[in-house]
Amino acid sequence: MTEQRGKWSCEYCTYENWPSAIKCTMCSAPRMRGPIITEEPYKNGPDLDPSPEWDPPRTDRGSSLLICPDSSARPRVKPSSMAEIANKWSCHMCTYLNWPRAVRCTQCLCQRPRTSSPTESPQTSGCRPGVHSPVDTCEEYNDRNRLNTHQQHWTCTACTYQNWPTTTTCVLCDFPKPSNQETTEPVETAAPSPLIIEQDVARWRGSCSGSQRRSPPMAKREDFQRIELAAGAVSREEQEVDFKKLKQIRNRMRKTDWLFLSACAGVVEGDLAAVEAYKSSGGDIARQLTADEVQLLNRSSAFDVGFTLVHLAIRFQRQDMLAILLTEVSQQAAKCIPSMVCPELTEQIRREITASLHQRKGDLACYFLTDLVTFTLPADIEDLPPAVQEKLLDEVLDRDVQKELEEESPVINWSLELCTRLDSRLYALWNRTAGDCLLDSVLQATWGIYDKDSVLRKTLHDSLHDCSHWFYTRWKEWESWYSQSFGLHFSLREEQWQEDWAFILTLASQPGASLEQTHIFVLAHILRRPIIVYGVKYYKSFRGETLGYTRFQGVYLPLLWEQSFCWKSPIALGYTRGHFSALVAMENDGYDNRGAGANLNTDDDVTVTFLPLVDSERKLLHIHFLSAQEMGNEEQQEKLLREWLDCCVTEGGVLVAMQKSSRRRNHPLVTQMVEKWLDRYRQIHPCASLSDGEDEDEDE
Repeated sequence: MTEQRGKWSCEYCTYENWPSAIKCTMCSAPRMRGPIITEEPYKNGPDLDPSPEWDPPRTDRGSSLLICPDSSARPRVKPSSMAEIANKWSCHMCTYLNWPRAVRCTQCLCQRPRTSSPTESPQTSGCRPGVHSPVDTCEEYNDRNRLNTHQQHWTCTACTYQNWPTTTTCVLCDFPKPSNQETTEPVETAAPSPLIIEQDVARWRGSCSGSQRRSPPMAKREDFQRIELAAGAVSREEQEVDFKKLKQIRNRMRKTDWLFLSACAGVVEGDLAAVEAYKSSGGDIARQLTADEVQLLNRSSAFDVGFTLVHLAIRFQRQDMLAILLTEVSQQAAKCIPSMVCPELTEQIRREITASLHQRKGDLACYFLTDLVTFTLPADIEDLPPAVQEKLLDEVLDRDVQKELEEESPVINWSLELCTRLDSRLYALWNRTAGDCLLDSVLQATWGIYDKDSVLRKTLHDSLHDCSHWFYTRWKEWESWYSQSFGLHFSLREEQWQEDWAFILTLASQPGASLEQTHIFVLAHILRRPIIVYGVKYYKSFRGETLGYTRFQGVYLPLLWEQSFCWKSPIALGYTRGHFSALVAMENDGYDNRGAGANLNTDDDVTVTFLPLVDSERKLLHIHFLSAQEMGNEEQQEKLLREWLDCCVTEGGVLVAMQKSSRRRNHPLVTQMVEKWLDRYRQIHPCASLSDGEDEDEDE
């Protein structure tokens, strides 16, 4: 009785709430703090005429003051007689006992049965004799107030649920509120049939389970405004316990916890910014969802206890997010690449790249670069002490990508002849995990910098837009052949081809958007040189499960240019789980590269790297975007490769392409940037030698 007396009444709908509630359970209005001691509520006056037999309670001192926390906001209503209480009618859905004047059930808002009337006895109206709810002087006012408020609700056109006027989407099915829908008519003019009422309540009960309803990713104010009682399923006390638990969970949440929940919701909804925000805050990628967090997210069909961001990305097939989550750098040391050490030279190189971009005149108005630049690691790295050399490689290379391409699936450095005798080992440079990894890796393999200002992306979009007819014809013919070769045998209408092509153009214009094979084909024309992609064949999860087939590995030739207009020295890229990395070699100081059996006519300043054109099983790499006239057997494709690249066969019988680079011919700004970056490690050379000498003295 003490808890019942301490209830507070809502200022807007006068609903009686439990003392611990901070918002009204019915309308979610905030609790208003009123005076604790008020005057006698049923004091005789001109507006009130209490029944003569009612005697207001008094304290032991004889005072007429009544202690009630919310009596200032409670309306002064004449108490009902015992006969009126006995005439309460029982709801046929939830069996709640309602006041005679109520036309809808207070709990589940079901229509009152038409057979019931205020004059019927409890036995005829379905009320259980002798069982009554506690007498509350404000219950009658609450019933009428809920009825008046309910008349202003709007009806969802999808599930017919009546929502509050302030909500913009349906509480049950998240269907948007029609802009031209008016509030529902009064109940008396549009009374639904009992069958429709039963269907609505059954749909309401089914929706309360949360198995099909799409909930928002974060627990916001709307989530707590949607707390309602399911008809006959949850009692008011149980609802109050759930509300208190959610409130306690929210109070314990920290900023990092909210960012983690936002990242989980971002994976489900495809919001990459939420994942990046959690990463930038130092959040743990391997963090698992707890039971409280799953309850707070309120979407059992998407979130399970123990799930991480990787689990969610796999479940909802977010390949771009998998690239970010699975290629997270595990090394504790900060990365240090040449472009970070020399920001001034890096800006000059970017301006140089912009100045070297020109548009070809004629029908194929594609942009192209006028300079041939190839980035290689300096040979001076091998002159550093082993400890310093290991530190340098840890900071400039991506060890995870290197391990996956070498060990997990032998894609690079699988030939002992190429790695040792011909000194053509490839190294995977560390790259950003944003959606611009392809463009960054292309500039890293040529100029040693990132596409920070999106210069290359803008050039890619302009080339696709200005030469759309040329690239569209190649792309359509290639996709048609590819689908037939894999037994798909599908045919698209021209409108569908146009829609897919428009999507490819859109990806090229959006910074951070993932790119496809068509964009690599266009980049080969911008560079005027072939691009060789060494990539894994399948998407795999962290458990080793195969998620899908990749189509990036192969050779991309600038087939729309004349051969005389292009260079035959290719660049190499690596592809692992949605992420591109630049594959570069180390200068060999003019070692004997004639072991391949061909006279290269090179001087000591030229570095030649042999890039295999076959995989570890000695199968020829795939050539992308060939026309019907260019397609043929393996011999014809090998002939085409020899026309576009400087090819030769090693003594071990491996078909390779020669990548040539020269310090004298390389751009002076790139050479200067690499030298300044290398000086950073040369400065710690004496310290390392001194420590080695001290160790030798101690041994003696």
